[in-house]
Amino acid sequence: MPEVFDGSQFLGLPSQDGPVGVAVIPLAYELTTSYGMGTAEGPRACIEASAQVELFDQLLGEDLPAGARMVTLEDFEAQAPTLRLQLDEMLGHAYPWLNGQCFPLFLGGEHGILPPIIQAASTHPLVGGDLSKLTVVQLDAHADLRSHLNGEIFSHACAASRSLDLGVGRLLQAGIRAYSSEEATRITSDERITTFFARDTQHPHTGSKAWSEWLEELRELRGPVHFTLDIDGLDGALVPATGTPVPGGLSYWQAVETIEVLFGNPNITVISADVNEITPQQDTPLTQFTAACLGTKILACHLLAKREGRWEKSGVGERASTPTYSFEHFKQVAPSP
Repeated sequence: MPEVFDGSQFLGLPSQDGPVGVAVIPLAYELTTSYGMGTAEGPRACIEASAQVELFDQLLGEDLPAGARMVTLEDFEAQAPTLRLQLDEMLGHAYPWLNGQCFPLFLGGEHGILPPIIQAASTHPLVGGDLSKLTVVQLDAHADLRSHLNGEIFSHACAASRSLDLGVGRLLQAGIRAYSSEEATRITSDERITTFFARDTQHPHTGSKAWSEWLEELRELRGPVHFTLDIDGLDGALVPATGTPVPGGLSYWQAVETIEVLFGNPNITVISADVNEITPQQDTPLTQFTAACLGTKILACHLLAKREGRWEKSGVGERASTPTYSFEHFKQVAPSP
């Protein structure tokens, strides 16, 4: 354990002065959940559980923060009176941390946090205002490709769909096992989407072949990447308190392998990541502790990539301008419900 411990900070590591290398950003956002409630409390529960996560990472070979200046921000809670204006607030909150100078890990909160994070990422120097350069890698039980859910186009069930509508160039999904006929149609019709279904990767006899194909897709990626990890992508036995647990999901070690292979690809730069749909579990901290372990693995793999030259700071001068986009007006370009 570190000589100084602060239980309010991720991993108990006190925020450090100076240029930030890693920022942990809790987004206590929950407006469109459609089953279990409590994701607004998830980020803080994850941070509290992280105090029990070991700092040593075998792949990194040392304790976190491994020389990096790390900061944990205070919980973000939107104050605006409407959902769309709250998304605008979240966009403004995320924007400063996607400057190419540090690595932000966002903790949610429902998966509705994804579109404002992606819009903020459009200003990253490696994206340069052109989201077609960006790949989103998604672990999830749900495709999140609906045009709307109960009339709301910014539902958590539409997070991936809205990100594509913003202009994301490619979406890779794994763990998917709960989706609608509308989503099945978009998966087959939108050439930007590559989906690995859990019924294939988790098959007791042929799953290893499908899983190897998933890992190969990650190894072939090029350019900037945002990694989004909805913890219900894991089997419900590991994260029973998430908002919409689904049986038949990924194992913990498959999630770890995805992270390690993704960050180990020398031809990409993972510019940001999020772990979302965390809900506090009252009788056991298993759900939030699992999320904290995976968040820690993300940070360890980022730090290893940085040490080995697979992640470098991008010049602030090359950054796109502050986003003037407003989610309040997104209905003008989104598909009709």
